[in-house]
Amino acid sequence: MKYQTVRLHSEGITNWDTFHSVFAETMGFPDFYGRNMNAWIDCMGFDDGMTRFKMEPGELFHLEVADTEDFARRQPEIFQALIECAAFVNCRFALRGEPPVLALVLM
Repeated sequence: MKYQTVRLHSEGITNWDTFHSVFAETMGFPDFYGRNMNAWIDCMGFDDGMTRFKMEPGELFHLEVADTEDFARRQPEIFQALIECAAFVNCRFALRGEPPVLALVLM
């Protein structure tokens, strides 16, 4: 299986605003990114132009989250939302009969 990988450096996430800023920069979200979790889910569905990554059908995206223990301790609500919303991204694909697209790699 082909996959792409990006590492998210979580030390810069100190609140919801910085969460969205770090993701927008890391993933290359568009300027019109809504900076909420519904918009995050939409962008992480990898439709054309929603990230800097071009995904092929059936390809898996590995999102490596660095410093996971520290991130979960400092920002438990945001960390939990990340996990739940990543699952929701994959649920959307499953409902269309497609394989999951997003794998969280907690480091």
